[in-house]
Amino acid sequence: MIRPLYCIALLSLFSMSLASQQSSFSSSANHSEISSATTISSRSAFDASRPFSRLAFGGGIGIMGINLQAATNINRYSNLRVTGNLFNYTVDDITSNGFTATGELDLSTLGAAFDLYPWPSHGFRLSPGLLLYNQNSMNVTAIVAPGQSFSLNDADYYSSAGNPVHANARLGLNSTNPAFTMTTGWGNMISRRGGHWSFPFEIGAAFVSSPSFKMTLSGVACDYTGQNCVNAATNPDVQANLQRQIDKYKNDLDALKVFPILSTGVSYNFNLRGSR
Repeated sequence: MIRPLYCIALLSLFSMSLASQQSSFSSSANHSEISSATTISSRSAFDASRPFSRLAFGGGIGIMGINLQAATNINRYSNLRVTGNLFNYTVDDITSNGFTATGELDLSTLGAAFDLYPWPSHGFRLSPGLLLYNQNSMNVTAIVAPGQSFSLNDADYYSSAGNPVHANARLGLNSTNPAFTMTTGWGNMISRRGGHWSFPFEIGAAFVSSPSFKMTLSGVACDYTGQNCVNAATNPDVQANLQRQIDKYKNDLDALKVFPILSTGVSYNFNLRGSR
């Protein structure tokens, strides 16, 4: 009786040992699979470290209107980005110094930037760049109603009833072309974490130098009695006061030599064909 019980006990211990070894092997295999998957996921998340392996397109809005962007990765810490902006707006019934004006604002730029990410897994960046094409400008046409007064350099004139005074002006925000830009922002168009969507935000400035401003007059200007009328386009006194008025406008507009950049939007990135 003792021997059969002893054999049964040995068989039970042997079975338990086999079960323990199978469980240990299964656990080790599962851990290996998880580790392998994590490694694959990690490699996928850092595809952007391979130069020019990913491409991103984005769009949004900003101070300079509709914003379109494209970017590709250079290495884990940097991207190369191209940006374009487009906006057109017309404003009527602008009144200044007796002139009633209509202004058309045209914003059109194309630039490139080097996006540097000190901490690749985060979205913060610094971006020096250039405005390679800049047609930001405003054109204004104005009229002084017949008999209405207007002033140039604090000198008062009156618009002729028969040939009222007209003005044409142009403001240029592109004295330096190309112009240096410097921005910062958040949101990497090519995520280092493996995602496809991002929501970039950018703030900074373009250093376009002092704006240009030109203004011409036509028509006839008179004194307050309607007498002593002169051609506003050729009279030396009127033209001298006009030039001094232009200088005042330029001084007021000088702050725009540093033109603000502010935009936000959404972008999507993907692998280029042939990359892994």
